[in-house]
Parts: sequence; C-alpha cells; structure tokens
Amino acid sequence: MHHEFSVLFHPANALLVALLGAPPAGWQRAMGLEGEAEVWLPDHVIMALLVVVIVAVLLIWARRSYSLERPSTLQQGLELLLSGLSNLMEDVIGHGRGKDFVPFVAGLTFFIFISNMFGLIFFLQPPTANTSTTFALALTTFLFYNIVGIRRQGPLNYAKQFMGPVWWLFPLMVPIEIISHLARVLSLTLRLFGNIFGEHMATGMFLVILPLFVPAMMGLGLLGAMIQTFIFIMLTSVYVSGAVAEEH
Repeated sequence: MHHEFSVLFHPANALLVALLGAPPAGWQRAMGLEGEAEVWLPDHVIMALLVVVIVAVLLIWARRSYSLERPSTLQQGLELLLSGLSNLMEDVIGHGRGKDFVPFVAGLTFFIFISNMFGLIFFLQPPTANTSTTFALALTTFLFYNIVGIRRQGPLNYAKQFMGPVWWLFPLMVPIEIISHLARVLSLTLRLFGNIFGEHMATGMFLVILPLFVPAMMGLGLLGAMIQTFIFIMLTSVYVSGAVAEEH
C-alpha cells in the first residue's frame, strides 16, 4: 500500500532525538516542521541522504573492484553510462569542451535516477516528489552554468549575452533575458516534481485498487524515471552549452 512516510522517517528521527535531544524551534522553522514534535528531518531530506549514501557506497565498491583484465558487471555498466554521458556532453556542448562537465552531470544523473526509482519501492518515498528537492537541484544547475559561463568568458563578456543582438535593444533584452534564465529554475523544479509525484501517486493508487496492474505500472515508472533523468541532464547540458559558447 501507499505510505505517507518512508519506513526510515520515524526511526531516523527517533535516533536523532536520542542523540541530540528535542530539536530547537528555530531549526524546525527552518526545516518547515512547525508543530511536528520531536522531528529533526523531514522525510524527503532523509530520503535524499539515503540516495547520497547509496551512490557513495556504489562508487566506492566499483572503485575497489576496478579491474582492466576482469571488469565486473557493475564496472561495465558504469563505464557504459559515463561513456554515454561523455558523448552527450561532447555533442551538446562541443567537442573538446564537454568532458569537463561530465562529473557534474554524472552526479545529477546518479542522484536523480536513484531518487526517482524510490517511487517504485513501496516503503520508500522519492525525494524528487518534493518541490524542496527539485528546487535545490534546479538552483544548483542554475548557479553552476552561470558560474561556469562567468569563469570561461569573464564577467563582461558573459553579461553581453543578456543585451541582445544589437546594443540599442539592451533596455528591452536585459529584463527579458533575466526573466528567461530565472524561469529555467521554475521549469526544472516543476517538471521533475510533477512527473515523479504523479507517477508515485498513480502507482500507489493502482497498488490498492488494481494490484494486478502494478507490474505494468512499475515498468512505466522505470521508464518515467529514466526519461525524467535524461530530460533534466539534457536541459542542463543545453544551459551549460549556452553559457560557455563564445559566439554571443
């Protein structure tokens, strides 16, 4: 059946209360937990931390078992994934420039895909079904590509892309470009949240109403998790490409 909280929500918070005592009121206000007695962390934060732990363990395991002569299945899968991401970066951002951004995009890929997959596990909750998580991912992407653009081109040259094709249009173009860039944060946030939240709720309802359709829904959920991850990293690549392009 569908659960409002993950199986780790109450044990994790009970452990934190045992170690640290009751959470301060200021902390609860900052975390949006007013009125929640003895709750240190909301469920989506616990799930996000679990994703980080899973990714770290997975990569450490892959690193320790790395072998050129007898690569493991995990190693081959990761190499195939990284090769695909590298080719994607090279195609979208440009040959010779794309590989610099593979670590960042790979980090997004691992986190978003595993987070999305939590929606297929009935006792977990996908952190990407919460707007706080998707907003953090979108804001991170926004800051990353702007910082990269400033570092690659310099503040003055980077600012020129906001002024339009001819100088006398800049009073009109600057506000439009600023709003357009800020809208990217909203777009990335709501697109990922809406799709994952909807898929998770649909799977939960089908699990209760029509259990026989759950395998089909889980298959669609897996496909949706992959598609939403790809869309996010593709848009990130496009934004980075626009930030580092020299012909503004």
